[in-house]
Amino acid sequence: MQKTSSKDSKKTQRVIKKYPNRRLYDTDTSTYITLAEIKQLVMDSEVFSVVDAKSGEDITRSILLQIILEEEANGSPMFTTPVLSHIIRFYGHAMQGMMGGYLEKNMQALMDMQAPMVQGVMSNNMFQQMQEQMQKQTEQFLGTFGLKR
Repeated sequence: MQKTSSKDSKKTQRVIKKYPNRRLYDTDTSTYITLAEIKQLVMDSEVFSVVDAKSGEDITRSILLQIILEEEANGSPMFTTPVLSHIIRFYGHAMQGMMGGYLEKNMQALMDMQAPMVQGVMSNNMFQQMQEQMQKQTEQFLGTFGLKR
């Protein structure tokens, strides 16, 4: 198993192997697992990677995208058609390299804002102000490169 380290402690990175028969094998528990169980690892903030058992290639991103696709197909989707269209338009665009970092930073900002909301500390007015601020930032970002919402 691979090791990752943080400032406070060392964590063992869980390795999931994907076999040609599409089965996923958790080397930590020595059992086959499902995508739902991998989703639970994400929800539990577990450190893991998924590797192709044959080639050794890291395929974690494709497994995470598969989970997102299943989530979008079931229940109420998070991404609207216009949002997905905007994301697709960034592929091949000069801004493609920056878009990932931009989305990651905004997602982290949303997560940081969510903590006080969950605790009931934040008022509805403050939440509305933060939504408006994020919308302005997005419009400014897109406007900088000649893209409109």
